[in-house]
Amino acid sequence: MAKPKKRYVCQACGSVSHRWQGQCPDCAEWNTLAEDAPETVFSARHDLSSGGRKLMFEPLDKPGTMPVRKASGLAEFDRALGGGLVPGSAILMGGDPGIGKSTLLLQVAAHVARSGGDAVYVSGEEAAGQVRLRAERLGLADAPIQLAAATSVRDILTTLGAMEPPALLVIDSIQTMHSDQIEGAPGTVSQVRGCAFELIRFAKERSTVLVLVGHVTKDGSIAGPRVLEHMVDVVMSFEGERSHQYRILRSLKNRFGPVEEIGVFAMESEGLTEVANPSMLFLSGREEPVPGSAVFPAMEGTRPVLVEVQALVVKLTSGATPRRAVVGWDSGRLAMLLAVLEARCGLSLSNAEVYLNVAGGYRLSDPAADLAVAAALVSALSEKPLPLDAVWFGEVSLSGEVRPVAHSGLRRREAAKLGFAQAFGPPANGKGEAPGRGYDALAVLPNLVDRIVARP
Repeated sequence: MAKPKKRYVCQACGSVSHRWQGQCPDCAEWNTLAEDAPETVFSARHDLSSGGRKLMFEPLDKPGTMPVRKASGLAEFDRALGGGLVPGSAILMGGDPGIGKSTLLLQVAAHVARSGGDAVYVSGEEAAGQVRLRAERLGLADAPIQLAAATSVRDILTTLGAMEPPALLVIDSIQTMHSDQIEGAPGTVSQVRGCAFELIRFAKERSTVLVLVGHVTKDGSIAGPRVLEHMVDVVMSFEGERSHQYRILRSLKNRFGPVEEIGVFAMESEGLTEVANPSMLFLSGREEPVPGSAVFPAMEGTRPVLVEVQALVVKLTSGATPRRAVVGWDSGRLAMLLAVLEARCGLSLSNAEVYLNVAGGYRLSDPAADLAVAAALVSALSEKPLPLDAVWFGEVSLSGEVRPVAHSGLRRREAAKLGFAQAFGPPANGKGEAPGRGYDALAVLPNLVDRIVARP
């Protein structure tokens, strides 16, 4: 049999080359190519000197069974996963330092252990005593979790192989794991990829739910090779601001359910508590009508969430350059919307400072927020408050048209459930989403300006 070819992996971008080069051909970094190990801990058990085995192909229409999900004990966590934990699945969770990833997973492990399943928590960043102190603070000290502080994948797999496969295995974090079969320090591209492969292979063979905690970079992406996100079944992001109480668990990739589903938690002294109705959390404190405040029904996966958009417009008397500050929305989209308001509606905003904020530290990416932002800006400029019982949604084009958006009926039903009697949005798109009672269609952006300015 031919000798296996050597592989060289770039430590910066993860690209693979079959010969060493001084400069990586993909990312152009110098002296980053390192030889990759020909085999890993798991593959070393197989006889690589013999020929490969014959594959058994299966027909596409072969009857199959749907995976049986297991409840984690936290309804919001299960919702973000698409219904619960799938045995044999690999989950990658990323988030900023101190956001509460370890706290959330310790609570999930405690619920799984108390419900009769074996839960193993391996910490590579903290000593066992530190994790035990956190469990006591959260009231989970009596949970039958099997706790260990280790960083060697060989030791972890050897220990797990000599016991009954656990129902849940938490690795905190994958960047601290290392394998003695792979060259490089923990956290390098080759170490992260190799260690994740070994752990995922174990989880698939033993039907264990594997949760890997991942570090994030400055821009919020998960540190390490991009291939790590392709290897796992679910990629989740734990978001939030330390200065705010709420936390959002968002599903970015899910092979067993819908993406962009969210679970909302509140950080309390006893740990993370579930928020069953996040709309009430983000709309708290709206007792009196205030200029520049509009409510937007956002869609997060299949769940509508009502959030408050706040705007402040300050006219300048001097010739200073006006500021544009935005928190929780895309600054480029705000600049586009300001240009449309000035060009299509005749509003003078070029000599005014504009401040936009999404209440509660929430981050909006839905294009349907255009109309709510425009309503808040016009309200702030004219100093006329919007109706307290109204919601606004719709995408605004460069021509000033208000275009239809998806799930408009679901947005209105959620608003009506919370006591909102009016809804302003685009005309019906003819796909079964009739406007209904209390709905005012706005075809173009000047209709919005006329409606707000004409208010007494």
